[in-house]
Amino acid sequence: MTAVIRREDRRTPPTELDGEHRTVVVVGGGQAGLSMSRCLDVRGIDHLVLERDVVASSWKRHRWDTFSLVTPNWQCDLPDFPYAGPDPHGFMVRGEIVDYLEAYRAFVDPPLLEGVAVTRLHRDERGTFVVETSAGTCTADQVVVATGGYHTPLTPPLSEPLPAGITQIGSQDYRNPGQLPPGEVLVVGSGQSGAQIAEDLHLEGRRVHLVVGHAPRVARFYRGRDVTDWLDEMGYYRMPVTRHPRREAVRAQANHYVTGRDGGRDIDLRRFAAEGMHLYGALTDHAGGRLTFAPDLESSLDHADEVSESIKDTIDGWIAEQGVDAPVEERYTPVWRPEREVTELALDGSGITSVVWCIGFRQNFSWIDLGVFTGRGSPVHSRGATAVPGLFFLGLPWQWTWGSGRFSGVGADAAFLAERIRSQRGLTSTGGRGDVCNVLALGS
Repeated sequence: MTAVIRREDRRTPPTELDGEHRTVVVVGGGQAGLSMSRCLDVRGIDHLVLERDVVASSWKRHRWDTFSLVTPNWQCDLPDFPYAGPDPHGFMVRGEIVDYLEAYRAFVDPPLLEGVAVTRLHRDERGTFVVETSAGTCTADQVVVATGGYHTPLTPPLSEPLPAGITQIGSQDYRNPGQLPPGEVLVVGSGQSGAQIAEDLHLEGRRVHLVVGHAPRVARFYRGRDVTDWLDEMGYYRMPVTRHPRREAVRAQANHYVTGRDGGRDIDLRRFAAEGMHLYGALTDHAGGRLTFAPDLESSLDHADEVSESIKDTIDGWIAEQGVDAPVEERYTPVWRPEREVTELALDGSGITSVVWCIGFRQNFSWIDLGVFTGRGSPVHSRGATAVPGLFFLGLPWQWTWGSGRFSGVGADAAFLAERIRSQRGLTSTGGRGDVCNVLALGS
């Protein structure tokens, strides 16, 4: 049996990993890795957290200046560390998110090594996990991969590169309109990032061309409350993926676009178009300095509206069923429709001087040399547990619930995995600080 190490006896993280062995190695020091560390700590389970960059690096370095959460602050509920600020129904901006995570790091005080990249994970002939890193090789009885599900920006699927004079950046590198050269901006993609970046540029007076995809939208407020308040009351955020109408297919679904900016509001692409933004259907090709678009702009806008209105239908049904006293609200009426579908655009003479690619990310677990993946590289798991005993994933989209990859649900998933880790090794809690992680696990 692996020994249980009490918090006060926990070893200081080494600077070199050669020869080190831990009961659990957690890969990733973001909100998922910190949550996992907390839930292991309160159970007295020896572990080490490895972070290739620094804590909260994605929030610090890969978000634009006006970025804010699209979920209200009350949903920030990391293990034993719920949001305790003065504005639970507000939306933290980037700096506040970083502060929240840094405060959580100080609270958890994890055995953490930053600046250590894991380059390969495999098992030796005894079944022990071998973790090869930039700081040496260590071993572990169990491993939690807590790196989330968005790793590598997708490459634009174009037949030839855009003209050399056009500045191109990905959404992860966009900071503000001032970093782009004067001129008009083409934003490709209308998911959460694309829609919000297009809004950011539009509000700064830049002429924006937006390539609209098939992402749905959702209203910010309806019938006197934030839509998330209604969905929480209806139990949507506690629904496991096994009960979702789309089952595991929901994991690949694009997120609904909305914003928490300036206290929260809808993102209405039709209104942007009425104010001068140019909208196009899906980008299909580029050749000879000419972009080609699918004639699906109107159907994409209609689909986004239909999803938003269907959510309102569900809320209406809940209000009626429960007899809730809520104000009646008029439904959305489209404020703009395309007169025709624009299917071609010549870059020369368009005024476009820069492109922001917002076409998403793919998972990259190529460093894991274990047979737990689909043909597309996604981990096969049941609530984070894989077919390889002792190998777990945490922080994946819809790993178990809607909030699995977010501040709201990752804690419950971490608690569940911590219980699996303890039970698989016959470990018992040593009465570490706090017990919320235990409560979460029992209620999962």
